[in-house]
Amino acid sequence: MTRAQKMQAESRAILDEMRCLLAGRHIRIMEVCGTHTVAIFRAGLRQILPPEVELVSGPGCPVCVTPDSYIDAAIAYAGMEDVIITTFGDMLKVPGTRSSLTEAQAAGADVRIVYSPLDALPIAAEHPEKKVIFLAVGFETTAPTEAAAVLAAEQQGRRNFFLLSAQKLVPPVMRALLDGGETHVDGFLLPGHVAVVTGTEAFSFLAEDYHVPGVVGGFAPLEILTALQMLVRQIADGAARIENAYPSVVQPAGNPAARAAMERVYEPAETAWRGLGMITASGLAMREAYCAYDFAAVRPLTIETRIEGRRGCRCGEVLRGAILPKECALFGKACVPEHAVGPCMVSVEGTCAAWYKYGGGRFHYGA
Repeated sequence: MTRAQKMQAESRAILDEMRCLLAGRHIRIMEVCGTHTVAIFRAGLRQILPPEVELVSGPGCPVCVTPDSYIDAAIAYAGMEDVIITTFGDMLKVPGTRSSLTEAQAAGADVRIVYSPLDALPIAAEHPEKKVIFLAVGFETTAPTEAAAVLAAEQQGRRNFFLLSAQKLVPPVMRALLDGGETHVDGFLLPGHVAVVTGTEAFSFLAEDYHVPGVVGGFAPLEILTALQMLVRQIADGAARIENAYPSVVQPAGNPAARAAMERVYEPAETAWRGLGMITASGLAMREAYCAYDFAAVRPLTIETRIEGRRGCRCGEVLRGAILPKECALFGKACVPEHAVGPCMVSVEGTCAAWYKYGGGRFHYGA
């Protein structure tokens, strides 16, 4: 038997067991990782799962959950003559209330794509007369590297390197989803990349406080199916545990060194999430010892940001798992990847972008 044949046989066995365990019972599972969302669509897993299993995407795209106020601030800073903005590429086209970084770049702003916050340090060294800002948008996955960049800048004496912080923490937003009462799920496919840093213990509150099971999953199709199988087993048994289907990478306590770097530079803070509002201790703010690297503190702004949702975009509801992308009137019409209205269609990990590329823009899954 070839490797491909073996994987097919394992997949069929998993799907058969799911059908047997569910016996017609409908369940709803949320993945809270944009990489999972894309991987599930790319592999066509929604089409082969038993019809009783409904997958819904949560707030797992860091670009998507970043509020307009942050984008507006980044654009305002980009327009200053002594500023160089460095950022990951998927931030360029994210719309603020009036424009985007792409438009700012076209108007003459110095906006540069980098692949790591550490890449911004040589730029700062080359341009001592400029303020070099890295747009720190992400979850626990990227925060340790951003903290490392700050520590490296401190060691180098690089005083013209800064972060504009919008880091988010995954466990608090999951708690907020369950407390909100609008998100009804029977289990969570937990983010493997985040769990590498946090460990599985960070999600124990799901089972202990809400009696909702969670399984950390990898990103290959069979790894995802295995995690879903483990969830279905728990749901069928009425159990609620946090399990690990990605043990080759994820440990119960996570990565102590990465967490130590985060904790040295940052402290938990209340922060705004698109579609969810302010959530206590769900973001990261720089500690007082490192506030000199926080550009929002060094050069504060007062910007009038219009109320989100002004364009008819329902990205916030998609992020809460309250609606599917196809339920937004703009999806696939006024809002497409080439002309995105909201960030869920801009980012490669956005739920709307994944639906359009692999699903709702080409066929009508769940119609």
